[in-house]
Amino acid sequence: MKKIVLAIMIAVFGGAVAQNSIYDIKAVNADGQTVSLSQYRGKVLLIVNTATECGFTPQYGELEAIYEGFGGMGFEILDFPCNQFGGQAPGTITEIRNFCTRYNVSFAQFDKVDVNGANAHPLFTFLKKKQTFKGFDKDNPMTPQMDKMLQKLHPDYKKTSDIKWNFTKFLVDQDGKVVARFEPTAEIDKIAMAIEALLKK
Repeated sequence: MKKIVLAIMIAVFGGAVAQNSIYDIKAVNADGQTVSLSQYRGKVLLIVNTATECGFTPQYGELEAIYEGFGGMGFEILDFPCNQFGGQAPGTITEIRNFCTRYNVSFAQFDKVDVNGANAHPLFTFLKKKQTFKGFDKDNPMTPQMDKMLQKLHPDYKKTSDIKWNFTKFLVDQDGKVVARFEPTAEIDKIAMAIEALLKK
């Protein structure tokens, strides 16, 4: 009897994992409303964990430029503030939104989340499973600094799929497939080209 129950559990829960989709995931937006990511079905998505007090924070402006360029073509940016890296997103979501006005941010913003650890949001658990860490961009002058800092914090950081720092980006195609992961050191032009290629599919 126990074997039968176990077999049923494996079939049910194992099947659920195999069929997991980004469109099954829900998140709380910056207005406090729970929304299903299924509303973005058929669109190209760039999902990013952000922070307002980081050396990479000016990337808000770069992201907004991309959004203004592709936003009318079936493209969305989903912004998830996260305070797990150096405590660099300390404010409330209201304070974060107010801060982002200096970059004229008009893309979708969500409530603060954890992206690593036991309390990681299911979205980022899903994203990390689909696209693991492959290293920082070798040509970026910030890469040696990032490597040195992370080696001190987590000597084995290269061996995990965890998000390493603020402004890590995941690119999702129109079918919900996570097709690329860009570390914060990735050149914005490289990201824009990848988005454009998907939009032309």
